[in-house]
Amino acid sequence: MHPRALNVFKILRRAGFHRPDRGHDGQVIEDYRPGSFLLTSPRRALLATGERQVVTDPDPDELAKRVTKLLVDSPVPVAVGALPFDDQAAPHIVLPDTARWSGPLPAYPRAPVGAAVSVEPVPSRAGYARAVACAVDSLRAGELRKVVLARSLRLTMAAPVDVRTLLANLVSDNAAGFTYAVDLPATTGRRTLVGATPEMLLSRTGTTVVANPLAGSIPRDQDPDKDRANGEALLASVKDHEEHRVVVEAVADALAPFCRSLDVPEKPSLISTTAVWHLSTRITGELLDPGVTSLRLASALHPTPAVCGTPVSAARATITALEPFGRGFYAGAIGWCDADGDGEWVVGIRCGELVEPVTGPSTMTLYSGAGIMPASVPDLEVTETSAKFQTLLRAMGLHLDLT
Repeated sequence: MHPRALNVFKILRRAGFHRPDRGHDGQVIEDYRPGSFLLTSPRRALLATGERQVVTDPDPDELAKRVTKLLVDSPVPVAVGALPFDDQAAPHIVLPDTARWSGPLPAYPRAPVGAAVSVEPVPSRAGYARAVACAVDSLRAGELRKVVLARSLRLTMAAPVDVRTLLANLVSDNAAGFTYAVDLPATTGRRTLVGATPEMLLSRTGTTVVANPLAGSIPRDQDPDKDRANGEALLASVKDHEEHRVVVEAVADALAPFCRSLDVPEKPSLISTTAVWHLSTRITGELLDPGVTSLRLASALHPTPAVCGTPVSAARATITALEPFGRGFYAGAIGWCDADGDGEWVVGIRCGELVEPVTGPSTMTLYSGAGIMPASVPDLEVTETSAKFQTLLRAMGLHLDLT
């Protein structure tokens, strides 16, 4: 491209003409194909396809700088991808071939996704309860302030999973949250993380940063009176407020070096998904340096105590010791960033990892976690994680007895 044309292109980009949210094509679910990236919110949806380049720098500063340079020097409007929870895994940030936005997605007619021929809990309910009890002992001994422990369900599928149908069901069930599908690195076959999270890690628009940590949960109930009582019990729970406060403090501390001002509400509010009530706090900040991108901020915040614990190093060590599986990109961060640094990143929970080998049956591993505090009761944490599995199980049309 001629240098003068390139300069004009960059001026137009900075003026906003590059942004893919000019259209309101509502076909993003229908146009999703294996390998695509999809992220929906109550306001809009982003579909990105193809893979021009993948950036995997483990250093957060280098990752953000390289992604920004590639975006500025190319016609690609956004970079998309995921940051792993596993600190030994590399980020997976993709510059796609195409990206486009739509407006809010409608509710879709529900359709079946597929049957499971086997279900393997890892660990078992009893094994998870024992792990929670071990964590409580460490917490009461003062070794930790909070730790998040997860369990999984490994489903062997009778037939290939139709990800588009699963996404449509998730969007319809979770209109107030974020639905996502992100392609993951695989040596053979395909790996896709699919889910519907209620939790935004952060968004950046200009110099305004918003984070919305969730922590403290209780299952919903089909009986309206019992459901309302559950929400009121969560608002009154000392244990859950302490768990929430730990997360809010950590998020505020992580944002503080980047911001000239921060607005942190004194008390959380109550929000809900179809399966769970949550305590929620919306934190707003004004950036000191407008050059700090949403990707760099996501790296600074991730992982929060909402998915890991605190202190982070001790919580990670406890998770490694007590969880009988590697998390990989579960409990990671999924999102997008543009050349101006704007973007949105969500927490990769309420999800499943779909593995489609070259030969053999597909598997879907569902994940569910709970924040463990000194006052935690193992059986109640089992109940909470069982409720959180329902986000994916309902969308898949599966009715499993997790009691």
